[in-house]
Amino acid sequence: MSMQFERAKAALSRVDAMRSDLNQSGPTLRIGLLGRGIGASLTPIMHEKEGERLGLAYRYDLIDFDALGLPDSALAEVLSEMKAKGYRGCNVTFPFKQAIVPLLDGLTPEARAIGAVNTVVFQAGGSHGYNTDCSGFAQSFTAAFGTQDLGRVIQLGAGGAGSAVAQALIGLGVSALDIVDVDVEKARALAEQMAKANGARVRAIAPDQLQSAIVGACGAVNTTPVGMEKLPGMPLAPDLLCAEQFIVDIIYFPRETELIKAARAKGCRVLSGGGMAIYQAVGAFTLFAGQAADPQEMAKTFARFA
Repeated sequence: MSMQFERAKAALSRVDAMRSDLNQSGPTLRIGLLGRGIGASLTPIMHEKEGERLGLAYRYDLIDFDALGLPDSALAEVLSEMKAKGYRGCNVTFPFKQAIVPLLDGLTPEARAIGAVNTVVFQAGGSHGYNTDCSGFAQSFTAAFGTQDLGRVIQLGAGGAGSAVAQALIGLGVSALDIVDVDVEKARALAEQMAKANGARVRAIAPDQLQSAIVGACGAVNTTPVGMEKLPGMPLAPDLLCAEQFIVDIIYFPRETELIKAARAKGCRVLSGGGMAIYQAVGAFTLFAGQAADPQEMAKTFARFA
């Protein structure tokens, strides 16, 4: 047995020890969240409270690679050990949404088009990847801003979450999408992928082009981790914003990022990541449990614990 597998097995045993209070009843549905720096995530409590409301024995574990001291390269072994331990599935967050794709046995057409997965369900046929980030973002955006004709939008970030948001923005009807990332090649690859899959006007821009590109844009969306509690800061300078624009940040811990605060001060319409977190959780819960979650109930839980 490889050292990597032994580390993964030991890490999940530590998770079991921390959740021993929930082991007594032998939960029928066991779910996990894979990521880094996820201690403040509200996804576990949203899932567990909804499971409780529906009368399910439902357990949701945080599998934080930072807290457990695991390298990124242990992802495959952790996934394998989760299956061996009887997990029904897992959610996936930064930085694994793209890295997990080749480790899965199947993908939905949407997840394949996006190239990223945030929900994995273990079934008899193996592990299957879904993306509820895309629908979660679209539902949150529409709930906040309504349906509208969207012009050109700037997207900051071309990672796993960025792939889902780009797909959602195109579906929402943006006339053009500019994607900027510190890794210009990654931005270019995502732009080409989105343009080919959707026939949309999508282009990659370098960070030094952002200042000129944002002029005339109807809004901007941050999909980078910049602004998270573990990576404080702002993904763009506040003096680039104007009151006519909308600003969306998909981060929800902290509940309000520096970008959202600065945008509100400028008079922009703003949307933080809470809505997307709720709606993606609704979609994931339904896949795990096989019965529909109630968005309003999950929103109440989010608000209570936020």
